This record gives sequence, C-alpha cells and structure tokens, in this order.
Amino acid sequence: MTSPLSLFRPILLLLALSLGAVTNATAQTRDVAGARDYPGIGRFAGSVITGYQVKDFDAARMQGAAFKDGQPTDARRLEGRITRIAYRTNPGPSILEVSRNFETQLAKAGFETLLACDVDACGGIPFLEAIDALPIPQMWVDGFNYRYFAGRKLDAGREIYASVIVSENNRDIYAQLVVAELGAIQNKMVDAAVMAKGLRETGRIALYGIYFDTDKTEVKPESRPTLEQIAKLLAAQVSLNVFIVGHTDNQGPYAYNLDLSRRRAEAIAAELVKNYGVLAPRLRTAGVGLLAPVGSNATDAGRALNRRVELVAP
Repeated sequence: MTSPLSLFRPILLLLALSLGAVTNATAQTRDVAGARDYPGIGRFAGSVITGYQVKDFDAARMQGAAFKDGQPTDARRLEGRITRIAYRTNPGPSILEVSRNFETQLAKAGFETLLACDVDACGGIPFLEAIDALPIPQMWVDGFNYRYFAGRKLDAGREIYASVIVSENNRDIYAQLVVAELGAIQNKMVDAAVMAKGLRETGRIALYGIYFDTDKTEVKPESRPTLEQIAKLLAAQVSLNVFIVGHTDNQGPYAYNLDLSRRRAEAIAAELVKNYGVLAPRLRTAGVGLLAPVGSNATDAGRALNRRVELVAP
C-alpha cells in the first residue's frame, strides 16, 4: 500500500523547486558571516558558503552503506564535534564533477571510502530522508538527482567521519560537507559554588554551558542549567554584582566578532532578568571578541576554549 507521504513527495518537490527559482534570483555572492572551509578539504572553485554550523558536541546521521528494500543496512549515529558546511556553485559543473572533487580531497586527507553512490544505487528518496541536511535555502537536495559519499579515517587514535551530499536546484549545484570528530561530551557544568570560588580567587570565571547557534544571539534552551546556577549565585550573594563578558575565537571579521560577543552578553543578561528573577542593575555587559584568548586560535581545541562567556567581579 502506498503511504500518504509517498503520494505527496512529488508535490513537495515541485514546490521546493518553485521556491528555488525565486531564491536564486537574489542568491548570495559571498560566504555567510563567520563561515570558513574545513581545514584540508576546501571547496569547489567558485562556490560560496550558504550554510555553516559547528557544534562542539552534537549528533550526525550518516549512512555507511546503501539501503536495501527501502531500509538502512549501515546507519550510523555519530556523536562528537560536528561541522556542517553547505555550498552553492553557479550553473556549469555537474553534480558528479563537484562530488568527485570533494571525494578526491577527502581521499588526500586520509579518508577511506565507506560509500559512494548515486540516487538509485543509494536507495532513492528513503535514503535521502535518513541523512542530515541543513534547511532550505542553506541546502537544497533533489530526491531524484543527487550523489552521496561517506568516508572514515583514524587520526592519532581519533575516529573521524566525513560525508558529502551533492544535488542541483534551478541549475545551481549545492553540496554539503559534514565532518564528525567522534568524542565524549565534556563536562561543562559549573555550579554556583564553583562560580563563587572563581570570582573570589581570580575575579572571573569562564562558562562554557551557555549555547548559541552559529552567528546567532538567541540563548538556546540547553543553557538553562548554567543560567540557573548564575541566578542561584546571585540569590545567595545579594551584594554581588557582575559583568557578563562575551568572547569569540578569531574566525570572521574583527568588528563582527566584537559586536556579536557584546550582543550575546546582552542576550544572557536579558534572559536572566526575564526568566530567572535577577534584577537588571546587578548585571553589566561587554563583548571583547577575540581580544582575550585562553587558547591558541591556530587549533580547533584552542578556538573552542576561546568561545566562552565569563562572569567578572567589578
């Protein structure tokens, strides 16, 4: 029996293609703010980054083998540091040409092929629905015209996976690279007692449990435990006022990062006032961008340390 979802898929695809024609009329001509290529991989010539997301800890879905009878045979849920980068290339190259270039670069970077397939060989639309893709208009995928690659490598004992999905919309070629660096979640919880100790002994405490999407200033719901501990600290020390200071790594323009760090600090203060009962006069905000690193911006690990929020005692 044909499912209702299967009946609607062609209609949904036609709607997406129609929207694509409108979107491409005002297609961007430069990378999204703060975006960069994955080191050692790069991009297809003439492409721009349309979507960029890096999570210190997240999960990504990846297929290590083609579907059989509409079902996965090697579905992998990968947890660790996840990088997602979507690219758009103007009309000219084929899906295969763009994909082969990525596959060649990944092979040079040490990735061994797990799967390389086109639509029917992969498993059609059901296969496509089982992989991660950034939302439209960052990434467009035609369920009837795509190519997929997945690879794996070991680097100093660390397991790293990479996948590439390449498709076409309104003659533009879209490609998304996902790199999953497997690793256990770091304990980033700092409770009120640790905050008080840091402020007392050094006048500052770094917090890594407040989360934002890339280039965004909305405080994510996962930040609640850390925000609760800040509120608990201030409730216990009624005479304590603090500065909330935003920090970034060195990726992206200096002025942009300075402004982003300030706006994120302001968003945290607003959240504490609105939802946690903290009085606004007890909070002052600032953003210093990349000006106070605690790690090397030349490495991923150092940049992760530099992306933080600090409480500072006046």
